[in-house]
Amino acid sequence: MMKLGTARLVVPAFLLLIASLAAEAQAPGKVWRVAVLTAGILRSEAPVRALEERLAELGYVEGRNLVIDFRTAGAEIDRLPALAAELVGGRPDIFVAVSTQGGMAAKNATRTIPIVLTAVGDPVGTGIVPSLGRPGGNITGVSLLNVEMSGKGLQLLKEAVPAASRVAVLWSSGNRLHREGRTATEAAAATLKVGLQLLDVRGSDDLPKAFDAITRQQADGLLLLPDSVTNAHRKPIVAFAASRRLPAMYAFREAVDDGGLMCYGPNLVENFRAAAGYVDKILKGATAGDLPIAQATKFDLVINLKTAKALGLPIPRSLLLRADQVLE
Repeated sequence: MMKLGTARLVVPAFLLLIASLAAEAQAPGKVWRVAVLTAGILRSEAPVRALEERLAELGYVEGRNLVIDFRTAGAEIDRLPALAAELVGGRPDIFVAVSTQGGMAAKNATRTIPIVLTAVGDPVGTGIVPSLGRPGGNITGVSLLNVEMSGKGLQLLKEAVPAASRVAVLWSSGNRLHREGRTATEAAAATLKVGLQLLDVRGSDDLPKAFDAITRQQADGLLLLPDSVTNAHRKPIVAFAASRRLPAMYAFREAVDDGGLMCYGPNLVENFRAAAGYVDKILKGATAGDLPIAQATKFDLVINLKTAKALGLPIPRSLLLRADQVLE
């Protein structure tokens, strides 16, 4: 009889424990911890603000039920693995990894915490996931299609500067995507009959040498392949282009906001907002690896007319009509 009585007491106690744990998981007082790792993008800038704003729209408000643990490597890409490990040590509920290098650092830092990629050029080609449709493991997110942008950027720059016969290209041999991006740019250059001055910029120390080389060879234009290092250093690059009266095509609109002439590339604000949607799905119970990785669908051509006027460069009306935004 004692054994039977003990059994009757143990079962209700076990059920109460399960009910308590379930209630805790669904409690409105739950505070979610989101780790964010970037390179070349500051928390104060529009893409990260867009992530936070979209999370707020979905019900995650910092100071109420959300804590964002933010780290940026700036232009020092080599710091990403250490920063990723530091963020994982904080035991976040989810990890938002920005850029291809950031995504790889996050993947190497954890196999259990869900990872949402954003602003990643080619997660399959760089080995972060085996496929877009079935990423598997603990990773999902949004990609950028960087390779396809490179040749198009050169075409648009040539359209803005028809007389350009030689264009300097800032690329990085340390960025796997740039090998394909360089090929795409060279193919476009052959079609357009434009000579290229290819300058390898792997870090901030390479910029002064690149500037000197551009000045010596008197390039007619400047093209930046999408990269965290050049994005982090966009202000000195924009200043250099202005000082040399050099028309430049950038990969991200933040450079145009800082005074650059033109950009063609994915809309990072929309990219980060889409990433917030993935965060919401995962925090509500979805498995990261079961969610297909989305590809960027919105690409922007932005032209800074004030900069064009300062360069004495008349932008063709046909190009202005195709621009998504013209800054005056």
